Amino acid sequence: MPVPAPDAPIRPASLRDYAYAALRAAIVDGTLAPGEKLRDAELESWLGVSRTPIREAIARLETAGLVRTERARQTIVAPLDERAALHAQAIAASLHELATREAVAQLTDTDIEAMRAANERFRAALADNDVSAAITADDDFHAVAVRASANELLPALLEQVTPTLRRLERARFSSLAGRGSLADHERIIALCAAGQAAEAGAAVRENWLTLGRMLAATAGTDAGTDAGTDAG
Repeated sequence: MPVPAPDAPIRPASLRDYAYAALRAAIVDGTLAPGEKLRDAELESWLGVSRTPIREAIARLETAGLVRTERARQTIVAPLDERAALHAQAIAASLHELATREAVAQLTDTDIEAMRAANERFRAALADNDVSAAITADDDFHAVAVRASANELLPALLEQVTPTLRRLERARFSSLAGRGSLADHERIIALCAAGQAAEAGAAVRENWLTLGRMLAATAGTDAGTDAGTDAG
């Protein structure tokens, strides 16, 4: 496993959470590629933590479908799995719809402004073709409703499905990421500001269901390209 360059020496209170967040980010952004072997000694060198928090982090990553333990207890980065990502997408869409429906009555002017600010960061990131910043801004946009819903179960449930979804988005659609979402976000903001909980929830659900349509469109494009090549 090629060991990534060490990050800045910032450590949270929980080394387990730090190890999990660092490994998750490296898998989602492709630094740790599908099939990469994860060796404890190399991870300890990279993260600067002991084997125990690393093993705990890997157990969480396995639950989320990002790593896989094979025979002889060899741990690898899980292959990309479009079917798993689509399943994760369906769950994420439903959870975010629930969060928004519960949040709308609780949203403050500050919350609405936070959504607008996140969408402006999203717009700027897309203009710069900065995929990492676009995904961060999109996550920040949707996090407003998750927080405002005050549903303590939602963050943990979303953590189980969102990384798998984001990983496939980055791998397949880095040049297209979220370009149709700006208008979606603006509509969601308007519905939230108007207090239309059911409509806002439905709009959020549709926004989260874009991956399947993007995959289908790409498959159709690929098929057309192949057909054109054969005809030529």
